[in-house]
Order: sequence, then structure tokens, then C-alpha cells
Amino acid sequence: MAEPPVIIWQQEVESVLRYRDLVPRLEDALGKFSRRDRAEVVQPVRAAVPLQKHSGFMGLMPTYMENDGVLSTKFVCFYKREKGSTLPAVQATVVLLDPERGNVKAVMDGEVITTMRTAAVSAISAKLLMASGAEVLAILGTGTQALSHYNIFTEMFSFKEVRVWSRTKENVERFVRSVGGGVRGCGSAEEAVRGADVIVTVTGSTEPVLHGQWVKAGAHVAAVGACRPDWRELDDVLMKSAVVYADSREGALSESGDVILSGAQVFAELGDVINGTRPAEREKTTVFKSLGMGVEDAVSAQLVFDQWTAKQTKP
Repeated sequence: MAEPPVIIWQQEVESVLRYRDLVPRLEDALGKFSRRDRAEVVQPVRAAVPLQKHSGFMGLMPTYMENDGVLSTKFVCFYKREKGSTLPAVQATVVLLDPERGNVKAVMDGEVITTMRTAAVSAISAKLLMASGAEVLAILGTGTQALSHYNIFTEMFSFKEVRVWSRTKENVERFVRSVGGGVRGCGSAEEAVRGADVIVTVTGSTEPVLHGQWVKAGAHVAAVGACRPDWRELDDVLMKSAVVYADSREGALSESGDVILSGAQVFAELGDVINGTRPAEREKTTVFKSLGMGVEDAVSAQLVFDQWTAKQTKP
């Protein structure tokens, strides 16, 4: 008889998950995904169930990694909230299963996993694609994802200046306080991104907030928001002038309004660059369109489970 599943709460996930452990796991997973070997990764495109009454969607993200013995799925609900709403924009739960028996091994809070793995993959995109000697980072957005991106980008890279912008001055001031200063708050998105070497967009916008005419040649953009076919963060000028990368080509072509509505071509997946089958066009303006993948949640959840189990067995 199978053991009952363990429940790993948010605070416990936070206590064991570290970027230094997560980044190499995700790089390996991205490479495996892009090889399209079903013994490595089986992952359908995310299924989205509309929650029309609540202006949201529930996404289902199953993944099986046969060689690694990992089977998981994530349930994630994401919403377009009205300004001033106190309700969360994203809620997630990850379930880890035994692939042989089919029983649930662990149920864990997915907020920290989602936040950290998303930021880590954006940082991997910058590691692969940003120009050498990048000095200025701009972040559009001031929510949870903005903070996680700030944390890993400043941990992995040495920027001389970090700028942040949000639609309200209060949110910018709150963000600057939350990171202990050292960030320049900007009054407009244009002010934040002019001359920036790396730009991260983590907004809830459904219309473009980043315009290509503001972006300097050779900049790298990690676009994280706008995860529906009719939502956008980037305008046509930027999408059509940049070399576009994605985590999943299929995901981008079915879910990304930035890609679909602009008609931009996806040049490569990050895993293609990791595998050496497509080049990193560092000298050109690049866009990484992040949609998030089940395999990212799978390896993150397995890491959490391994670290949590080890912690429980320590004398």
C-alpha cells in the first residue's frame, strides 16, 4: 500500500529552494525538452480552462520525465484583476506522483516554485543572450515576479544600475523600499528602458507597455507577462525587429499574444541554444518570450521534494 502523500507548505518550499540549485536543473530540463525525445520529456501544451465569471483561467501542466522517473502536474489559476483588487493574480499547486504506481507522493504550494523557476529561466535567457558587459537592468512591473527577477538577476549578474517602473508611483516606491534601495524608480516605462541593456517585463498588461522605438539595439528583453493569445506586453516594432526565442515553440505559437498578433517568427528555443543546435544572437536585439512549462515545474518540484526529504531525515 502506498504511503500517504506529504504536504509541503509555502514556508517549507521557501526554506529549501535556492537559485544556485535550481538554475542548473532548469538548464538541463530546457535542453532535454528541446531534444524532443519522449524518453526525456513528455509535455503537452498547457490546457487552459476559462473561468469567465472571475476573469481568469485554470491552466493544467502535466509532465512525465521517463529517464528521470519524474511525473507531475501543476494546477495554476491566473486572473486579470481590477486595479486595487486585493485578490491574488496567480495561485498554483504542484502535485508529484509515483510514475510506476500512479499515487500522489507530494502536494506542494506552487507559488514559490512558479515564481522562482520563472525568474530563473529568465535569468538563463539573459545568461545565454544578453550582450557582454551589460550594465543597466530595467524592470517593468513591481509585483511578486518583479521581485523574484530582481533577486536572481542581481544575484547572477553585476549590473551598475537597476531601474523599475510601474503604473503607479506608490507601487514603485513600495518596490524600492522592499529591496532596500539601490534601485532607481522611474516615472515612465520609456524612462526606465531607454539605454537599458536588459529589460524584464513582468506586468499584468493586456496591451503593449514596451515599444521597440525605446529599446536600444543589442538589448535583451525577457517578456514574462501576457500569457494568453490576446494579451500583449511588447509592440509589433520590437517583436518584428528582434530575434525571438521561447521556452517552447508550440507554447508560444498557441498562447503568446506577443508572438501571435505580431506575426513574429520564433527563431529558437532556449533549449536549442543550450544544446548547441541554434546560435545565441548576442550582438542583436533579442526577445525571450516566457510562457512557463510543466517540465520546469517538474524538476523544481522534484528538487523541493528531495531537499525537503533530506531535511526531515537529518538527525
